[in-house]
Amino acid sequence: METANQPIPAQLLQEDHSASGHPLTFADYCGQDDLKRKLIIYTQAALARQEPLDHTLLFGPPGLGKTTLSTIIARTLQANITICSGPMMERTGDLVALLTNLNPRDVLFIDEIHRMPSHVEEVLYNAMEHFRVDIIIGQGAGAKSVNLPLSPFTLIGATTKSGMLSAPLRSRFGIIERLDFYNTQDLQVILEHAAQKLGCPLLPEAAHVLARAARGTPRIAKNILRRVRDIAQSEGHSCIETPIAQKALHFLGIDSNGLCGIDHAILRAIAVTYGGGPVGLETIASMVGEDSATLEEVYEPYLMRQGLLERTPRGRKIPESAQARVLNQMTLI
Repeated sequence: METANQPIPAQLLQEDHSASGHPLTFADYCGQDDLKRKLIIYTQAALARQEPLDHTLLFGPPGLGKTTLSTIIARTLQANITICSGPMMERTGDLVALLTNLNPRDVLFIDEIHRMPSHVEEVLYNAMEHFRVDIIIGQGAGAKSVNLPLSPFTLIGATTKSGMLSAPLRSRFGIIERLDFYNTQDLQVILEHAAQKLGCPLLPEAAHVLARAARGTPRIAKNILRRVRDIAQSEGHSCIETPIAQKALHFLGIDSNGLCGIDHAILRAIAVTYGGGPVGLETIASMVGEDSATLEEVYEPYLMRQGLLERTPRGRKIPESAQARVLNQMTLI
């Protein structure tokens, strides 16, 4: 991929993604079916009118394909895309430089847009709504404000924490959509396609085993696949079969449901040491050797989706319906 903050032409975007195995079209993109149906209608209508797509906000947990979807949107619109990161834009001039270099109907993609400094974010308000930016030239008494027109463009913002977006910024997005976690069937298809690109045959049964352990996230699934390929290659296997997949997961410390060592440590701390809870987050963090923010953002959401953890006003606890299951898992580790 080109360096961040550089416009990527649609043709180069296609060649780069084709070589890396990323999907090129909505048809190639597996999963998020409801969202895809909406985006297909929106992008095709905008293309037919030769207008920029409405500013779009994509939110959801990391690794679900927000950046990939954004590049597909740009390719469908036959437009160039400029990719940048919110935390990297520390000065208003950084954003103004990007905006003034956009051509009509281009796409500006800002990842982790909720982490953009507030003084930089304010530049976006007028840019998104009126396609103009105000800049100050000079200093002191001689300073003057200049209003620069911009080419009509589409801003696509991606965030893992939509609640941290300011109300003025969020209100300027015409399309706001959430990406959901993937089911096992879609992850299996993604893994089989990724295995083809990696040149390592993956049997369907083995793909299903890996898909179940991927926590509903394509990025995790592909990371696991690359490590399984390493293990299979080191043992002289030309094809990834179910026993190899299971052995690799055990080697990586991941069980068949995607729980890793930290997950089990959290459950053990609550179930064994504190009798199922409730127990405070900081206490759990001290016991498992991880900071509380990581536990809250990375590990707890999956445990909650699995019905193994609850957040209560008094602290974290294991639901009564899951206590027997958790204790049984403890005996198997």
